[in-house]
Amino acid sequence: MNALFSLTDLRQTLRRLSRERGFTVTVLLTLALCIGANVAIFAVVDAILLRSLPFERPSELVNVINSYPKAGVERAGASVANYYDRRGNIPAFSSVAIARESNAIIGEAGSPRRVPTYRISTDFFSTLGVPLAMGRTFTEEEMIPASSRVAILTDGFWRSQFNADPNVLGRTFQVDGFAITVVGVLPKGFRYLSTKPQFYLPAASDAKARAADNRHSNNYQFLARLAPGATLAVAQSQIDAFNEKQLTDEPYANLIKGAGYHTMLKSLHADHVNSVRPVLLLLQAGVLALLLIGGVNLINLLLIRASGRAKELAVRQALGASRRHVTREVMLETMILALGGGVLGLGAGFAGIQLLSALGTEQLPLGATVVFDLRVAAVALAVAILVGMALALPIIWFNLRGSLAPVLQAETRGGTVSKAAQQMRHGFIVAQVALAFVLLAGAGLLGVSLKRVLATAPGFRTEHVLTGKIVLPFKNYPKTPERLAFTERLLAELRAQPGVTSVGITSGLPFTGGVDNNATAIEGVKPSPTDGIRAHFTAGVTGNYAQALGIPLIEGRFLEEADNQRKPLMCVVDADFAKRYWPGQSAIGHRIANGPEFKEENAHTIVGVVGSVKQNDLADKSGQGAIYYPYVSYASSDFSVVIRTAMEPTLLAPVLQKTVLKLDPELPVDELKPMQVLVDDSLVSRKSPALLAGIFAGVALLLAAVGTYGVLAYAVSQRRREIGVRMALGAQPAQVLGQFLGLGLKLLLIGIVLGVAGAWGVGIAMQSVLVGVGAVHVGVLAATAGVLLVVVLLATFLPSHRASRVSPMEALRND
Repeated sequence: MNALFSLTDLRQTLRRLSRERGFTVTVLLTLALCIGANVAIFAVVDAILLRSLPFERPSELVNVINSYPKAGVERAGASVANYYDRRGNIPAFSSVAIARESNAIIGEAGSPRRVPTYRISTDFFSTLGVPLAMGRTFTEEEMIPASSRVAILTDGFWRSQFNADPNVLGRTFQVDGFAITVVGVLPKGFRYLSTKPQFYLPAASDAKARAADNRHSNNYQFLARLAPGATLAVAQSQIDAFNEKQLTDEPYANLIKGAGYHTMLKSLHADHVNSVRPVLLLLQAGVLALLLIGGVNLINLLLIRASGRAKELAVRQALGASRRHVTREVMLETMILALGGGVLGLGAGFAGIQLLSALGTEQLPLGATVVFDLRVAAVALAVAILVGMALALPIIWFNLRGSLAPVLQAETRGGTVSKAAQQMRHGFIVAQVALAFVLLAGAGLLGVSLKRVLATAPGFRTEHVLTGKIVLPFKNYPKTPERLAFTERLLAELRAQPGVTSVGITSGLPFTGGVDNNATAIEGVKPSPTDGIRAHFTAGVTGNYAQALGIPLIEGRFLEEADNQRKPLMCVVDADFAKRYWPGQSAIGHRIANGPEFKEENAHTIVGVVGSVKQNDLADKSGQGAIYYPYVSYASSDFSVVIRTAMEPTLLAPVLQKTVLKLDPELPVDELKPMQVLVDDSLVSRKSPALLAGIFAGVALLLAAVGTYGVLAYAVSQRRREIGVRMALGAQPAQVLGQFLGLGLKLLLIGIVLGVAGAWGVGIAMQSVLVGVGAVHVGVLAATAGVLLVVVLLATFLPSHRASRVSPMEALRND
């Protein structure tokens, strides 16, 4: 700074700013608010969208995803069979791996706890390029179920469970009742995407799981690293060719062709954050618009201040002050203000990041990595410097424009502000109004979209319902009879508890992401190449699941606990499923089978049709259809308990825990939540952006009002003598009031017209995040225009009213 500005310049500028405290505080607070909002949102955008994944050459990592679009399944992961088929057979892949989120029970009897784990193949860490801190990764022999009782620990679990024992390799601990041997420890800070496993286990499989008829049992993530020099396009062409070749020995070739089967390759990072990218970019654009509005407001404020000092600067130039000196003085002042506002903005940004955390950033992909660090601070200060330079330019132009004589004359008795300066300030008001309109309209669209989503019925009644998750360990519950016996005892115990009105069990509770998506065969229906086999949501249920969740019965009857013992096997379908296959007819009595082919031994007769349920998102309109099988046909070890009660649901949580521990002291209950909480959690990615956009729009509206008021109030003060002369010559107060109101209204209308065009463009950009709302919503535009009219006209009326009350004698005497 010393090379550009002398210490004398610095001291004089600081002294001047300290004297003008009101002006200085206003500038600093405006900058702090606008920069702070940008810091907070940028921290999220940077952590999720911009930063590379913390792996070796992360741009080479790709997600390999099977897709069946004609069957209604765009993304289906990949299978164990895919992994063993493709490994070493795709030249564009230097390494491949599979991984799947899981969980396991650890702890002592009476106080068990379930922790998240990950099941991985031998080459998972080598594909990521992550070396272990201690020990080794899994071997091929350990990919066989009988030899898979080994684990690789995270650094956190090693420290908490083994007290950071340096000799931990070879030690054992209990997992799901089995003794598991520690073979490795991961480096501190390692985390794979958004997962939080405590330790990693082998993705063990037998020969049957690796066979050709299981190529489409997609329950793993397939990860690959591109070979040196290979591109995504080359890899895509190779895997397409490989899939085509496999059709020669594909057991379900015709079915998967009809389903539109293909494999997609996507950048690991881009694919992981794809769902939140549009929302985050829109929020970042919103806070940048807020910064622009704040900057425009400050430019107008600085121009007004410069107008008050115009004569002083003209005299100084006449006495020898150079243009360089004037430019340096303005630049120094705006840079000091901008850096001061930037430092305050860092504090505001830090507070904003905490607020965003409370709004649920951790639920976003990579959301747990959002932090306030030196990178974010450096970007914020760089923005502050750019803002300081941008603020200085129009002030420098104003101070150096034209010759000295007109300026001196304009500042004499009877002079007025130059037309060019007025037009510049008026142009900035128009820009403020237009940007505020765009922000308000965008917030309105998000609000209308959210309202429509909230008004969507999930297909069941969420009130007075408690849910909890149970996973039966394989050691104690290896097969269906043991699992069915446990559910029967659990249901009987829970029905006897006070306050329980209905209780059921399901393997796929809505809004938990645990609902399976399986191909379904219909008796007598052969899929055609143009209309292939469809996948539907499937779950096993027992007890009074539908009654407990409040799913309405449309036709026939609900499944009963006794259906687990009855033959032939029965099932219930939802209205979407029935309408798809038997439109205008009854679905009762028809038979279906879970799987790509209808087999008599797997046939289920439909005995009831229930209402359609939103499975993962209230905004989902796919109507994919759902099937509810008796638990004996779909005896998953992973299920949810659903309890309807007349009391507050959370009061039953301890009862459920105690009941389960009574039946099995080694079995915990997890994710104890009211059903309404599960639905609310699914809306975080919609509620938070709408709330933030509303806050940004409110601040923009306030800045636009303050900016309009400031400019017009200054115009009144500058033209006070002129107004006095006009009124002395017979002008009426109403005429003066109308003149200034007319000016404000003109600027407002121009800003609204430009704002409508901008709102239309924003509406188009927001289509991917809106539900049931078009790019142009007349109600939102009208409401936005109405709000701006009221607020800005009020800001216009105050100085206009003051102008109409100017006393001619007092104005002339004071001048």
